[in-house]
Amino acid sequence: MSLQDTLTNEERLADLDLESLKQLVGLVEYDSATDPFPVTGWDATVWAVGNATQTAHFFQSAFGMELVAYSGPETGNRDHLSFVLKSGGVRFVINGGVDPDSAVIAHHARHGDGITDIALEVPDVDKCIEHARSQGATVLVEPHDISDEHGTVRSAAIATYGETRHTLIDRSKYDGPYLPGYVARTSSLVKREGAPKRIFQALDHIVGNVELGNMDQWVGFYNRVMGFTNMAEFIGDDIATDYSALMSKVVASGNHRVKFPLNEPAIAAKKSQIDEYLEFYRGPGAQHIALATNDILRTVDALVAEGVEFLATPDSYYEDPELRSRIGQVRVPIDQLQQRGILVDRDEDGYLLQIFTKPTGDRPTVFFEFIERHGSLGFGKGNFKALFEAIEREQAKRGNF
Repeated sequence: MSLQDTLTNEERLADLDLESLKQLVGLVEYDSATDPFPVTGWDATVWAVGNATQTAHFFQSAFGMELVAYSGPETGNRDHLSFVLKSGGVRFVINGGVDPDSAVIAHHARHGDGITDIALEVPDVDKCIEHARSQGATVLVEPHDISDEHGTVRSAAIATYGETRHTLIDRSKYDGPYLPGYVARTSSLVKREGAPKRIFQALDHIVGNVELGNMDQWVGFYNRVMGFTNMAEFIGDDIATDYSALMSKVVASGNHRVKFPLNEPAIAAKKSQIDEYLEFYRGPGAQHIALATNDILRTVDALVAEGVEFLATPDSYYEDPELRSRIGQVRVPIDQLQQRGILVDRDEDGYLLQIFTKPTGDRPTVFFEFIERHGSLGFGKGNFKALFEAIEREQAKRGNF
């Protein structure tokens, strides 16, 4: 497989290579010629927020992202402001309504801050849309070209769970800052002295929450429409506490570059985190984004210094002799993980370190995971109980448990 088939344009520009991606996100090789819906990787995560100006500032100041492009009234876009931010191979597009009748404002009024579009870079938009249509997908935007002085982008879009969509983009003939209609823009924000160049390098996975009974429907959608394979399944005691439960299955593109865990609530004594999300987001949507780093200690320290709050992990987690024997040797002393609340898990392929923020918006919906992989292709199965109990403590504080 060539680098062209494996790396997105943003990853190449960020000087990421095959070996670094294999460690960061668990990339695997596969034959794209047999794939009916080949996906190169992530293109952008597109947000609708209540205040794009301030949200873009937050992601720059707290998450260390760089402002690279802009669209708004000054560029002829009278509907909304749009800020394009990057960190390594990760791109966020932050949209906030300007026109009171903007669809961005309507989406935010219902859902709060959230992800409207998980855009994917593909080598052949028309091939993907033709296959998706033949498998019953709803095509929201037909394949079309948009051009400016930087070249031409071909794109289309299909519907997925809730009001989320996947825009499919081929930018192989384009070298502009984002898309036609956007202008290059940088920020006047000055990073703190000693701040790392970037806090995270790649996007590992995005978790979608759907209603009770709908998880298998959407797993089937990704299998059938996008040619994704089933990567993992978590049910029963694997993913339950004494009070709440959920079920989860993971689908992935052929190269494992794009991974979607899909969750649904399970019947339990109290309201689960999925129930809470569905209630406050007013339906299905993207619950959390996992961002890959090659130095999770430095990442957490940098985020905490900027005021980002993480879920607390009790000391008993680190003192558990079963955990100690299961995880074996990891690159970071346990006491360093304990100081920061970082979780650790090991499987047959290696181990991973992970930590989760509290919700970053006003509603208890979207949050972030930071993950450092060392061979493991998993999702921290051994940490589910500790994580869910931490989320339950926060739910109880909000009165939603």
